[in-house]
Amino acid sequence: MGVVFRPQNPPELLREVVKVADAAGLEELWLCEDCFAEGGISSAAAALAWSEHVRIGIGVLPVPLRNVALTAMEIATLERIFPGRAIWGVGHGNQEWMGQVGARVVSPLTLLREYLDALRDLLAGKRVTAQGRYVQLDNVALDWPPDTAPAVVAGAFGPRSLRLIGETADGVVTGTTLAGLPQAIELVREGRAAREPADGKFPFMVQLVAATGPDAAERAGAETKRLGHDVGDSLSAVGDAHAIADTIAQWSEAGADTVILEPTPDEPDPVGFFRFLAEEVRPLVS
Repeated sequence: MGVVFRPQNPPELLREVVKVADAAGLEELWLCEDCFAEGGISSAAAALAWSEHVRIGIGVLPVPLRNVALTAMEIATLERIFPGRAIWGVGHGNQEWMGQVGARVVSPLTLLREYLDALRDLLAGKRVTAQGRYVQLDNVALDWPPDTAPAVVAGAFGPRSLRLIGETADGVVTGTTLAGLPQAIELVREGRAAREPADGKFPFMVQLVAATGPDAAERAGAETKRLGHDVGDSLSAVGDAHAIADTIAQWSEAGADTVILEPTPDEPDPVGFFRFLAEEVRPLVS
């Protein structure tokens, strides 16, 4: 189980949330790099330094915004300081935001493929020369690659992106309906089938809106609609600790390896909600 610290929260709130997650034994704390809120790498570095046990997930770094060599350097640095403590995610990025900063590309799929290939090779300590449509490297290698190359997961929603991630990444973070989860898993498997080798663990992570309290259903419903989904799409976990744990169990039974819960933007007590999920919901999840 993972919980998102929304970048719309003030950065100075992160330390308290990290301490709660670490003390409660939560497995994963997820951070976002939403434009124009908080930097994913800087937030991750602080969270890793403030914690001992909880894994810190980045979901996700937008690849049009970041040169792949710089991303590899930053990941490698943190992997050497905090080995195995982070989950590194990349993705297309919000296309409107990418347009605002002059980074929008004609073919996000091509960029993501080139980026994942180069990033994973650099983190594996390889010397990379690439002359792609978007990723261009000339004899580049990291001076300080990680001792063990970390997994790189990717965020995706569409069929072509899911197949691509199955072929080129080490895991997927997605948002889909409960009924659509089997199809999403199959699309990833189709991509995996084209991969050599296709063995090894490939985690499937889903993200849900979460809320508790007397107005939980209304807040979760409003956020679900804002994200472009119907309230009946089962994309939220709402209610008391048992109700939310039951929802997580449904997704797990449908094939999700990790369920990541994201509070609503209008959550009145972000730290209290984090404590509720970590201390009351997590013990109910087997």
